[in-house]
Amino acid sequence: MSWASELPQELLCRPMGLVTLTGLDIKYNAIHKLIWDSFCNNRRPDRVPLKFQVQLGDHDYPKSKAKRTSYEWYIPKGILKKSWMSKHISLVPAVVVVFFDLDWDETMWKEKQITCASVVEVVRNTLQGRGTKVAVVLIQKNAPLPPGEDVIAAERAASLCSACDISAKSLYVLPHTDHLIGYTIRLENAFYELAQSYYHTEARKVKSHKDFLNKTTHQLLYVRHQIKIAFYNELKQDTHTALKHYKQAYGHILDLRMYDTNMLEIKVIGGFVNYKLCRLSFQHNAPLDAIAQFRKHIDFFKSKPSIIDLAFEHSAWMSKQFHVFGDLFDEAIKLGLTAIQTQHPGFYYQQAANHSISRKQLCQGLCKPSVDEPQHDMVERLAKLEYYGQRPWRQGHQSIDPPDAQKEKEGIAALQYLETQVDHSWIIIPLLSSAVAQFKKYKSPRMKRSLMVHMGEEYFHAKDYGKALMLLNKVMWDYRIERWWPLLTSILNLSLKCAYLTGKVQDYVTNSLELIGQYCQSSTDEKTRRQTNMIKVLSNDIPEPEPGLLPASVDTAPNEWLKSQKEPIIFTVEMQSLVPFVECKARFVDDTVSADSKITLEVCLRVACPLPIQFSKLSVLFNNQSYNHHCEMIDTRGMNAASEGPADSGDLYLVPGKLKVYTLTFLPLKEDVGAQIEISSVALELGSQSKCCAVLRWLGGGGDALSSPPGQQLVLGKKPILADDKVEWEEFNVSSVIRVVPRQAKLDLTVDHKAPSLLNEFYEVTITIVNKEEKTTSGVSLSIKQPDSEEASAQDQTTHLSLDTPTYGNNVVSNLTGIALGQLEPGQKVVKHVYLKCLQSGIRTLFVKVYYNVDVSVKNQPITCVCEKEEVLTITTITPFEVSIKLQSMKFEPIDAAHAEEPFLLMPEIGCTSPWPVEIKTSNIQLTDVVRTSCDRFVSQIEGIYLKKSECAAECLSLIAMACVQPSLSLGTYTVFWRRKCEDGVSDLPFVMTSFPLPTINIEHIPIYVTLELPAFGSVKTLLPLCYSIKNCTPYLQEVEVTMDASDSFMFAGNKQVHFRLLPGSDYQLWYNLFPLIAGQVGLPKLHVNMLRYPGTMDEVVQKMLPNSIFIKPIGKSLVMPA
Repeated sequence: MSWASELPQELLCRPMGLVTLTGLDIKYNAIHKLIWDSFCNNRRPDRVPLKFQVQLGDHDYPKSKAKRTSYEWYIPKGILKKSWMSKHISLVPAVVVVFFDLDWDETMWKEKQITCASVVEVVRNTLQGRGTKVAVVLIQKNAPLPPGEDVIAAERAASLCSACDISAKSLYVLPHTDHLIGYTIRLENAFYELAQSYYHTEARKVKSHKDFLNKTTHQLLYVRHQIKIAFYNELKQDTHTALKHYKQAYGHILDLRMYDTNMLEIKVIGGFVNYKLCRLSFQHNAPLDAIAQFRKHIDFFKSKPSIIDLAFEHSAWMSKQFHVFGDLFDEAIKLGLTAIQTQHPGFYYQQAANHSISRKQLCQGLCKPSVDEPQHDMVERLAKLEYYGQRPWRQGHQSIDPPDAQKEKEGIAALQYLETQVDHSWIIIPLLSSAVAQFKKYKSPRMKRSLMVHMGEEYFHAKDYGKALMLLNKVMWDYRIERWWPLLTSILNLSLKCAYLTGKVQDYVTNSLELIGQYCQSSTDEKTRRQTNMIKVLSNDIPEPEPGLLPASVDTAPNEWLKSQKEPIIFTVEMQSLVPFVECKARFVDDTVSADSKITLEVCLRVACPLPIQFSKLSVLFNNQSYNHHCEMIDTRGMNAASEGPADSGDLYLVPGKLKVYTLTFLPLKEDVGAQIEISSVALELGSQSKCCAVLRWLGGGGDALSSPPGQQLVLGKKPILADDKVEWEEFNVSSVIRVVPRQAKLDLTVDHKAPSLLNEFYEVTITIVNKEEKTTSGVSLSIKQPDSEEASAQDQTTHLSLDTPTYGNNVVSNLTGIALGQLEPGQKVVKHVYLKCLQSGIRTLFVKVYYNVDVSVKNQPITCVCEKEEVLTITTITPFEVSIKLQSMKFEPIDAAHAEEPFLLMPEIGCTSPWPVEIKTSNIQLTDVVRTSCDRFVSQIEGIYLKKSECAAECLSLIAMACVQPSLSLGTYTVFWRRKCEDGVSDLPFVMTSFPLPTINIEHIPIYVTLELPAFGSVKTLLPLCYSIKNCTPYLQEVEVTMDASDSFMFAGNKQVHFRLLPGSDYQLWYNLFPLIAGQVGLPKLHVNMLRYPGTMDEVVQKMLPNSIFIKPIGKSLVMPA
């Protein structure tokens, strides 16, 4: 680490005013300990920014220097002393607070007052004339009284202030009660005001020196004074004023005369001031100002190194500047600042890493490795410098030439030696790691990958080969996808070196698979050497070292290989994530295969390595593992086979530029009939399982070396293909799925039915099966299923199936499966009857399948095939009839409401919509409790009739609604028992019950009911007697007035107007004799009824109850019949 590039801790921390508390015995006095804890523990952000410390009353503070009265002959030795900031942060207090246990009612007040005054005097003497504020806090047992009420306290407070020589504003009282924290916060606010006053005064003192300075000899003092004023304002928490003075200080720095001997000091102080400017700009939510200041700072100093032999110091300083600004930027983002993809901390961390890499390179070029540490005491004085940024061998010298050339030379040599002891990689790696995290956060994947490669290189240089290997493996796949072959080759070379040095067999072989392929940008000699090394590893030998490795690392590598090769190693390499030298394609020759035919599979291999290569085993793996042992090919000749030739079961010796196609056949299994057989992977083994074996695995049927995993297919450009096999390889298409279809069934399946079906009926379906096989079939079974879909799930609950017998027990059976039919001899016939009950109209589909087993021979190999025959049955279900139900009055007029206790008519009408004749067994009506029929029992009026399409049948029922509290009610249900009429007139199907809801009717309660008894017809000039009956339907006595209108069509005899009373439930009869005068449909005289309890409301109701006309026959002439 370069000593001059680091920022001191006192610069990085937030400056806070220092307050020293004296008089507290926090070790032995519990109350004092509580007071101290209330000041320093649990300091929330809302409390004033102060730093507290406890000291003894006679603590020796730093001595105050005598103030200059003139700067005429003063030559500054440096810009800023190393001790100044830390002194004002931690040593020189702004306020000293004297705590003293003293109550206002103290009996020994005089003695205590004298003691307190002496303590204050001791504190003043230790401050040696500094402007530090002194305050006194009296620790008391009781809470003070409101101001003005305690006269003794006021008098004694004035006396104490006079004795201690302090103002009344510097005397405070602290009761140690339950509300201690509240009093503490009030004291803190008072101390904060005193501290601000102190720092304001100190800043003014420094500012007053400006009049004594001149720009010829006091340029450094201009910078120093502005830094001090700004720092005092920071301690005062006036950051805006501090920012202004830091800007002025930075301007003075840029105006300084610069040369090699003072350049380091100027850059160090410039870095300090730049840090403060950027930090305060971010704090004031002005990120653009911070970025502009930093760019200005870098642009000015980037071309100003100090001593050429120590140029690495400049790179270290530049790296630190970028690093610190990146940290400030990141901290501002965490506090709410929004960054963008083109401006975020990652760029600054990246530049910091770049400058650290430059530092390492300069160190390697400038610093000569030395065995012995230089004997130079100046190196030990690096930590004891008086001024920031000065060389230890020329402190306090501001001349252009060094004071001692020999010491200059020795000092440079000592710093170069220190630089050689630094492991730069561990400086670069954290910077790159921070940059990677930022680029990942702001979604810059290519920048992230590039930096991860640099991190891998640095881990390699740091000899942490395991981490380097891990990082490089993470980024290689992305470079493969984007086809950055030169970059991928470079990364693979470095990864191969790491694998060699760590003795990791799997990584070494995996990298070699790609490095010897056609896409690797290496020479043929290099590929040949790597292929030879890979074969050595797979033969359990130690490979030759990679060129360019350090001798010390190469010496330790064989031990790692010996540890790795103690036991046989078998590992799997996923080829879909690589671009290897060997490519594989597999395909089924056909898309479908019959259950009694063999499956043919072809596997095509080609290699692009410089030398021929021998594989040991080829195997194809399927989703059904039972086939795996059928598709294996083993070549036992070993890795060192020299040529093609016969092997035990297959020739896996591959020559570059030559395709090899292997054909494998096997029979499908019984359980896969109707399913798919899928190639899950193809495995090619390289090496021996007894030593070292790499299992190269392609998912699915493999593919080209540049093909992507499933779901990530790429649009590839033109790629190099070996000339001999271009057409064949391109035409060999991968097909990894084959469907096994059942053997074609030689069996007749006939389904007979008479469509359409009627809703709720038992619909007969006749299934006829005839065996046309040449052999006896076994295990014959029949199934009737509905389709498997979301729509069919609702259909399942509305379609009931029954076999042989039409039954339904309210449990829906939606599928009939496993209906065993036993064995069928050739030509044998079986008939089955299935009854469907469709509970909902619509179209439904059923699958009728017959399964059976039959023994067949395939190339003299007997196998049992499962065959199936399927018929699709589509049935349309319709409603058999439509029912309309009408409500009418006794006058056959439509009504919406019925009168309680009075009859009305219910007229159901059934219209046949079935294309087939329908036989109606009977009908029935289920009425609610408050409705009954006029007669004793219900007798169906449509019993035993047959209806053809478009024919209708109707019934007429007289009902009476009893009085109830419900304003409206449902009358009940109307049920019809029916079935389809067979063509031959004989049917064994059960009758089906279909129910229809009766309409809802309103029940009206009327006080009286009027009926009229009259003949069916009358004759002209013939007496026509009438009887009106008026019934009281209320529980009260009713007075009724009845008036009969005159009519031109009749003469009548009877009361034209009558007044009478009706007891509850009784009736009254009015008799009239009418004498018709005209013939035809003649209107009857109107009877008007008026109830005194309900005046003017009943006449309209009564008119609806009574008939309004009667048919009158004319006078007939007598006919004389001839003899």
